[in-house]
Amino acid sequence: MDFAGAYTPDNLKFLLDGFLVTLKIAVISIIASFIIAAFVGVIRYTKLPVVSQILAIIVEVIRNLPLLLIIFFTFFALPEIGIEMSIEMAAIVALTIFESAMISEVIRSGLNSIDKGQIEAGRSSGLTYIQTLWHIILPQALRRMVPPIVSQFISLLKDTSLAVVIALPELMHNAQVINAQNVNFIIPIFILAALMYWVVNYALSIVARRLELKVS
Repeated sequence: MDFAGAYTPDNLKFLLDGFLVTLKIAVISIIASFIIAAFVGVIRYTKLPVVSQILAIIVEVIRNLPLLLIIFFTFFALPEIGIEMSIEMAAIVALTIFESAMISEVIRSGLNSIDKGQIEAGRSSGLTYIQTLWHIILPQALRRMVPPIVSQFISLLKDTSLAVVIALPELMHNAQVINAQNVNFIIPIFILAALMYWVVNYALSIVARRLELKVS
């Protein structure tokens, strides 16, 4: 192990550049997937005729596919039908598609966990269905949704490493490039990469706990 050789300013900057790409891809994918998932989850919860069934099929198909396959399909297959995108955009689209399906199921399950009698109580008090959903059902369901949703966000951050297969210059890609210089760099570089992942994921866990306390 050569910590001194591995942790040169150039190597550290290169690794940090990769980590910034990882964070960028993760943040954009988290925001996009949450917006899409919220829409899909609510639509499925309301059981809107036809649309709900179609979304259910799409979600189940995506949830049962490996993320790696979706990344390959987005980057290699879509250009065959005229949809070309950069490596970063392909990674974002693949992660967003996969996480949207996963998070939408969390949202739907969270809404379903609330007693249906509360909807009837809200409607009987003069609230519309949307008002009942927004003011009564959603606040209670949110308390149950926060931990699994943040858990999915943590998984998404780690899953960005799978984009190394399409040469996305993220943290693990850059770590492998540095490791190729010298086999003695492998352990020091992987330790540092692991520490970077851990710091961000631990921070997300703390945020999740605080959000859970706020909505409780």
